[in-house]
Amino acid sequence: MRLRHAIVLLALFGSAAASAAPDFTIQDVSDARKTDVGQIKAGTIVFSDHTGANGVNSETALLHFDEWADKHPIEKKFLALYPSYVQPTDPKIVNGTTSQVLEKLYVYVAQARFVLDKPPGAIDLAHYVSLPFLQKIDPSITHQALAPANIGPFNDEAGTGNQNPDRPWCTGRTTLVCIQSSYKLEGKIPMGIMLVNKLREGSKKVADHIDFQSELSALGPADIDQAAVQELTMLNTPVTGVLEQDLFYINQILKFGKFFGVFQAAPDDPNKTVVTAFMALAIKASVLDEKRGYETMPVLRNLVPAQVLMGQSSFNSGNSISAGLPVYARNEIKTIASILQRDTK
Repeated sequence: MRLRHAIVLLALFGSAAASAAPDFTIQDVSDARKTDVGQIKAGTIVFSDHTGANGVNSETALLHFDEWADKHPIEKKFLALYPSYVQPTDPKIVNGTTSQVLEKLYVYVAQARFVLDKPPGAIDLAHYVSLPFLQKIDPSITHQALAPANIGPFNDEAGTGNQNPDRPWCTGRTTLVCIQSSYKLEGKIPMGIMLVNKLREGSKKVADHIDFQSELSALGPADIDQAAVQELTMLNTPVTGVLEQDLFYINQILKFGKFFGVFQAAPDDPNKTVVTAFMALAIKASVLDEKRGYETMPVLRNLVPAQVLMGQSSFNSGNSISAGLPVYARNEIKTIASILQRDTK
């Protein structure tokens, strides 16, 4: 009887150890896509982003949208909100007259690669097209189902240019979910925003939260342009699926966002899956242009938008968006990798 109990306990401890496998760790590299899959250690994510010396603007470490589209056309094709996306023209009231003004954008692009210790056939991407999956990734962001009739509108500052010309958002894909999300900025940032709003009498107020609408979907092999996606990932093995989230309506700061995770067979091991994940966020240039006013006020010098967005301010805190985009991207991809590895579905 004691032996039987001991065997049961060992089995339970073994199961618990498996479910409590250590989280993935981040290894920063110059270009994640060029990292040899065979050199990626178990539990490691190789990660790179456009925040180093190669950034077009050394102060913000972000890329101008047009520069990005010109120098990285394959990235732009898959990571822009839709392939033909261009910087939109928004209606602006200037001296009492409505004019059409080009909305200039900067982009932050992160790329990562990791290897899952399971074959592609064991990963059911449809299982992850759900609100609970998103809630696990970042508990500080709340999500609820969004009816397609409540999407947009696309005729205001937040939505102009973001309507998909190829298909209405939240339609046309077999596996998708439409989402309304909200994130309350953390730490000292809301206090700083309160002060900014007091100083901006008569101007549009800054919100202490980010609300956004998005579509989360899964694509199967038949839905994918194999050659083009392989060009994006720089890995010449069959693409078994894509997990994609498109943020198409955001109340402030960002114009759009995208997560694009590509699942491919490992080159030399049929029992492993290579995931190449991308995160692209388009930031309104008008937000960064506000730096001049902030820099002249000692109390707001640490709230310069570019510094806060890139995680270089004393106002940054936590592990989510308030930590800055580079920290946010690393944490998001790290959490996704851990969920995918641990899940037995």
